[in-house]
Amino acid sequence: MHLRPRTTRALALAALAVAAPLTVGGTLPATADTVRPAMDAVRPAAAPARQAAVETTRRTTAEATPAATATAAPEIPDSPAGRQLRWFLDATTRAPLTADELGQHVNADYLKQLTVDGLNRFLKGLAGIRLEELTRTDPVLLTGTTVLAGQRFDVRLGVDASEKINYLLVTPSIPPAPTGWAQLDARLREIAPRTGFLAAEIDRRGRCETVHGVGADTARPLGSVFKLYVLGAVADRIHAGKLGWETRLTVTPDVKIPDADGLGARPDGSTVTVREAAKLMISISDNTAADLLLKTAGRKAVEKKVRQWSGHAERNLPFLTTRELFLLKGVDYPRHARAYLARDTQGRRAYLRDVVAGLPLSKIKVWERPREIDTLEWFGSPRDVCRAYAGLLKQNDDRLDEVLSVNDAGLGLDPAAWPTVWYKGGSELGVLDMAFLGRTAKGKTYVVTTLASDTRAPLDEGTVAPEIISLSRGGFGLVK
Repeated sequence: MHLRPRTTRALALAALAVAAPLTVGGTLPATADTVRPAMDAVRPAAAPARQAAVETTRRTTAEATPAATATAAPEIPDSPAGRQLRWFLDATTRAPLTADELGQHVNADYLKQLTVDGLNRFLKGLAGIRLEELTRTDPVLLTGTTVLAGQRFDVRLGVDASEKINYLLVTPSIPPAPTGWAQLDARLREIAPRTGFLAAEIDRRGRCETVHGVGADTARPLGSVFKLYVLGAVADRIHAGKLGWETRLTVTPDVKIPDADGLGARPDGSTVTVREAAKLMISISDNTAADLLLKTAGRKAVEKKVRQWSGHAERNLPFLTTRELFLLKGVDYPRHARAYLARDTQGRRAYLRDVVAGLPLSKIKVWERPREIDTLEWFGSPRDVCRAYAGLLKQNDDRLDEVLSVNDAGLGLDPAAWPTVWYKGGSELGVLDMAFLGRTAKGKTYVVTTLASDTRAPLDEGTVAPEIISLSRGGFGLVK
């Protein structure tokens, strides 16, 4: 994993930094998902390794994508959304901008969510972007296609009643969705050497009823999808009255993973509500937020959720924090990894307590190829992911819905037909996973999950992520 995903995190950042569900987006290996556009990852990253969400995507895919043919820029309408789009495109050439200027164009709540620094990083990462086509020109919403470093990106920009931006999304253009299961299966086989897929309906009793599956019960590395279990354990404590969504938690050195954004960028001793930490953990796959919430709920409580929701609980014991995973894979590799894996569950708990807890993050050395993704990771099958979503849905908590709905990774389902969409992604070198829940206007609920991995080489997230999103769109279209 990285301490921060590149493309996935980029996808996430791009989306969160750019939408109210904004999605745009370490310095260490990282786990990500969106203001990291569309996903999330766990992997160590080099130095300021991520100017913005799109910066990563640009690096990973520019060589693989044919340069777009230059065309005349389309005329931008003189409407509230059109005027803000003109400002946005110009802003990418001048960033960083002052807080005052950003406040004149961006909704206050949205800007608070993105932060001035985060939005400026996002804008700088889009330097050179060019508008190619407008596909929708409503007064308060514009959609279209842009080109950056030879790659096409879809853009959506919305404004509120005061004509300020409250939704901004820039994500890699998504291929056409498959129109049949056979076509979906054929494309699934092409994205990675090992793949799993499940499209299932969650029935009224909370059971995952398969509509279509490929290796749906085979356990695979989950990356940051593991954070669904952490969220479930936190929700249990809240419903038991032992914690509240507005309870304030303190960011301490033992959970902090330095990063360019999220809680990892805040000073030691900073406080954050459970609600905000949960939103950061899901929307941008913030690793510090995840470890803080895991510590708050307790490792045993998270392991209890894994036993309830997973058919592969034994592979997740003890349940690792992101910090522990990075240390095991990144410090004096493979010594600590091998010593840990050679022990039974109780021995591993002792090794985490007596050895790993004392290792400094500064000793982590970044790795550039898949490392121990079949042995040191979090594991689950597509059906396990569906069961986790079903368990969270059963809580019937508006705050959970708020947390899980912040970022849709660019899935782009019709909101009239699919008013509720949840998303969590996960990535590490060699791992790329995307899991969606959608509820129809008629009250039916479906989960579409794709898990992809390669033990030999990193997956090209810039091409694989858009393809998984396309397959997911197709899955939701075929289940109805």
